[in-house]
Amino acid sequence: ASHIVDIPGSSAILAGGIVAYQNEVKESLLGVPHQVLENQGAVSAETVKAMAEGARQKFGCEWAIATSGIAGPTGAEPGKPVGTVWMAVANSLQNEAFCKIFEGNRTEVREKSVYSVLGKLLFLLNNQKSTCTSEH
Repeated sequence: ASHIVDIPGSSAILAGGIVAYQNEVKESLLGVPHQVLENQGAVSAETVKAMAEGARQKFGCEWAIATSGIAGPTGAEPGKPVGTVWMAVANSLQNEAFCKIFEGNRTEVREKSVYSVLGKLLFLLNNQKSTCTSEH
């Protein structure tokens, strides 16, 4: 959100943001099911998809993004090294999750995550099917 609000006039498109760092916050504010957090973990496709949909519902908006990852320098888990970030972009018709493993320090991992998820959002926005029709 801070990267978006660096741009003047961003209040016209940004409804808000939730920093849901702890699992309890992901569950209570964004509606991530407890079982998903317990079984798949906070850094998973299922979690970020639920976070994005929860944000869409909470803010009453068409589009939402979510990220959850291991920025380091500690926190690695089996199959989830430092730099692992799951991201999701959701609207009323789709909810896409994807994962990247970024190199770098904590700040670099977070920065790369922002650009990656915003890039995906921009891609999806630019490739929406147009509902306009041409009349002759």
